[in-house]
Amino acid sequence: MRKTTFVVAAGAALALVLTGCGAKSDNGTASPTGAKPELGLAAPFSNVIELAAASKQGTQKSKSSKMSMEMTSAGKTVTAQGEAAYGAQGTTFHMTVNADGEQTEMILVDNATYLKIPADQATQLGTDKPWLKISPDGDDPISKALAGSMAQAGQQSDPTQLLDQLSEAGKIVSSDQTEVDGQKANHYKVDIDMVKALDKLLKAAPEATKAKLKEEAQGKNIRIPMEIWVDKNQLPLQISMDESEMVKEMGGNAASAGTGKFVVKYSDWGTPVTIAAPPADQVADMGELIKKMGG
Repeated sequence: MRKTTFVVAAGAALALVLTGCGAKSDNGTASPTGAKPELGLAAPFSNVIELAAASKQGTQKSKSSKMSMEMTSAGKTVTAQGEAAYGAQGTTFHMTVNADGEQTEMILVDNATYLKIPADQATQLGTDKPWLKISPDGDDPISKALAGSMAQAGQQSDPTQLLDQLSEAGKIVSSDQTEVDGQKANHYKVDIDMVKALDKLLKAAPEATKAKLKEEAQGKNIRIPMEIWVDKNQLPLQISMDESEMVKEMGGNAASAGTGKFVVKYSDWGTPVTIAAPPADQVADMGELIKKMGG
């Protein structure tokens, strides 16, 4: 069950990454620097509120994108790639997660999360179905622990949701104009006040975890550096974040070194995507499996 547990945990880690350091900005501003008119870009915004508003307009027009991600979690590297659709009813996505030598597909649609795991892991869980369903209303411990963060991840995988929420906890400290993956981009460095962002970060966490982390963060000045690249249409191309110092300040040890570094890339904005739940006869309910295994 160890590898099965890690794969599920990797899915949760992905959800938390997509959730990001949510928070709206304290209006901290910085003067644009390094402007390069020859790149054909508008001058960078001076605060997160303006950036979020412009980016939201672009995303609402495009409605979908492809995504790729690389992160460290508990000393291990997790990568993912897939596609997402952003709409008035929320965000759906289909991702393939690679972690600890295992590959898992994730689908978030209709507020439910589906995980496709290898046959040997399905056998360990007592099923021959290739897909596990984590229901938002599941009453088992795993469903309760993951459903909230997975649902929130669906909302936050829309990068403009993340930018929008940064306005209470983040401020732009510098900006310039450059290129990323061959595309012209406005580049922003943002400083996040972790303590201000804590409630958003812990929204889906168990109450005991919330209490412990809030106690550990009390009186500390923990900053999280974040970088954002957007194209001429204010569509995000790349978002990176480094939570290493946060992990260290919150009592991390040598085994957690490097934890919290990740990069998310967006491409093919506006390309139509179709995301649907797996066929019902290929799905086992996580909650029911846990009950059969004795909780």
